[in-house]
Amino acid sequence: MMSSLASLVVRRRRVVITVWLAVLIGAGTIGSSAFSVLSSSFGAGPSTESGRVAERLDELSETGGEIAVIADDIDVDDPAVAAPIRAGLDRIAAIDGVVAVVDPWSIESDALRAGDGRAALAVVTITGGLDEEAELELAHQIADVARDLDAPQVLVGGNVLVGEQFGTASERDLVRGEAVALPIAFMAMVFLLGGLRAAGMPMLVAVAGVVTSLAVLVAATLIGDVSIFSINVVNMLGIGLGIDYGLLMVSRFREERGGGRELHDAVVETLATAGKTVVFSALTVAVAMCGLFVFGLPILSSFGIAGLGVVLLCMAAAVTLLPAVLASAGGKIPPTAPVTDVAGRFYRLTGWVQRHAVAVGAAAVVVLLLLGVPFLGARFEIGDARALPRSSEVRDVALTLADRFPARGTEPVTVIAEVEPDSAEFLAWYQSVATTSGVAGTAIRPDTPRGLTVVDVTPIGTSQGTEASELVAHLRGTQPTFDIEVGGIAAELIDIKSRLSERLPLAALMVIVATLVLLFLMTGSIVVPIKAVVMNILSLCASFGALAWIFQDGNLAGFLRFDSVGALDLWMPVLILIFAFGLSMDYEVFLLSRIKEVHDETGDNDMAVAVGLQRSGRIITSAAVLIVIVFAGFAAGEVLAIKQLGVGLAIAVLVDATIVRMLLVPATMKLLGERNWWAPAPLRRFHQRFGLHEAPSQAVHATAAGVAVSRSTEIAEPDIEAEPVGAGSR
Repeated sequence: MMSSLASLVVRRRRVVITVWLAVLIGAGTIGSSAFSVLSSSFGAGPSTESGRVAERLDELSETGGEIAVIADDIDVDDPAVAAPIRAGLDRIAAIDGVVAVVDPWSIESDALRAGDGRAALAVVTITGGLDEEAELELAHQIADVARDLDAPQVLVGGNVLVGEQFGTASERDLVRGEAVALPIAFMAMVFLLGGLRAAGMPMLVAVAGVVTSLAVLVAATLIGDVSIFSINVVNMLGIGLGIDYGLLMVSRFREERGGGRELHDAVVETLATAGKTVVFSALTVAVAMCGLFVFGLPILSSFGIAGLGVVLLCMAAAVTLLPAVLASAGGKIPPTAPVTDVAGRFYRLTGWVQRHAVAVGAAAVVVLLLLGVPFLGARFEIGDARALPRSSEVRDVALTLADRFPARGTEPVTVIAEVEPDSAEFLAWYQSVATTSGVAGTAIRPDTPRGLTVVDVTPIGTSQGTEASELVAHLRGTQPTFDIEVGGIAAELIDIKSRLSERLPLAALMVIVATLVLLFLMTGSIVVPIKAVVMNILSLCASFGALAWIFQDGNLAGFLRFDSVGALDLWMPVLILIFAFGLSMDYEVFLLSRIKEVHDETGDNDMAVAVGLQRSGRIITSAAVLIVIVFAGFAAGEVLAIKQLGVGLAIAVLVDATIVRMLLVPATMKLLGERNWWAPAPLRRFHQRFGLHEAPSQAVHATAAGVAVSRSTEIAEPDIEAEPVGAGSR
């Protein structure tokens, strides 16, 4: 099938390029609106109890969000200070759309007074029913007036502005990440591929995948909310995978040209061989992305749409657009000189590993497990305003509230009770809740519909702390005579953790089984796929441990420019598990395709591993370096969640491309020998009929033949003085 596609693409290369240009223009037009139509919501969704509470509260409330205004460095008790500030607050109250303004002077509330008496909090409530654009316009109008308050320092924040700040910061981080990563990655590819023209080919695949995927995200908003952070996922994965696939294709094309093939024949052979590897690799990654849909949580589904779309579209560009461009302009790309010396650095490294397979394999496993130890003490929280950039005023407000206004800095646990607020049964339950250990305060919301009561229960400690979680569990464990539902951020944290724990085994099983099937179709073995999954899990353990050590414990905080919140973002383990597992299998496919090539040619397991690693090691290392550059560029951003994702994926790729691919794979392949390629007879017959059978390139034929001759000479003429090829590494 790939050979037929290759011939068609080469023959119709101008048509293929024209169609892609039209698609990119259309997709670029649609995708340009992504930041304005995607959602900044982090909610758990209506399938959870906390999500249902959030939706019901939105329906019940006639008011909208809140703007928090903090007048700092003042004497709250001085009437001369209070008078001009109250006059400014009256101007805010007069703004059309403002429902109420409360401050420590109008209601004499200690909750609105800083503990040290040096700051005052005013809470501005705006009208409900506004669309997002109108709500933000009103919030900015309030902020402009608030900043003119007669106080030495005024901070403006609140929940209305948090989402906008995340969107703005995300867009800024995206631009910064691309500005840092793309030039460095491009210059590295110029060096690796021998020229500007060759380096531009992988970038072409990346750009095509990203642009078309952004259009997919915009289209997905027609059926539901899509997280704004999906754009960062598209860019990180799109640039990384586009470079990976393009690098593999261009390297194989140069290899075929170096073997003496004419331009169009080299393109056809590249697509028929490396193109098939790209398809299998992309399908493996795509299957991993599908695991995100299993959880039934909106934000993970958004990332699933982003990941699945960008993988498949990068694959489509790699096997259609790139070959068409190579057929049209690849004649000026310098070919790779035929490789006759198999004793290259990766060949020698493999020989050393094979001679010390037990020690190297055991050491690699121990190192990976030790790196994973910090993850045993991991804590998780839902990202909030604290995850915004250090420069964000909204973040400063959130931190100030938590530190100096504890009664307002801790978000309440909200209970919706199906009962009248003046009924005896409700009052008895309410009194019991108010006197519960760990409760800092309670309040009944006014103006609720008949037969319904909404209660805010403020826990001691932080919004997502242990006390808040215990309070949610206690409230849900009570059994009043009326129905209740418990929501709020602490309840949302519990619900999401529960959903992740409940669905993670199913998602992992789906991903693992699909990966095993795809790798079996490629290798014809059931041992190699199982081993690949186990090694990827070990690699992920190391990545998770490093993530906890850096972001939860605060190590490298100065170097990476972040402030630790003492926990990991709740979504990170799942995202890194899925994304990193997919990327790891990407490199696994690159390596195994070359090993299998030589094994099919020679039947020698050790030689296949050594030559396969020699042939793919440079590509895997180069691709890993490039993708680490891309992820590091995004890790340079300021939004904590994106920084965690970038650093986590960079570490995962680095560990996988070094410890796993260069040491653990050859060690285990050596220890298992020909058992690596075992499969029951029925499965062997199935693979012979339906599996991936990639014809080796002319260069691989030459390499395999050279090694075979070298080995036979070494055996037949043991007394020869000349050192046979590869002897130094065997």
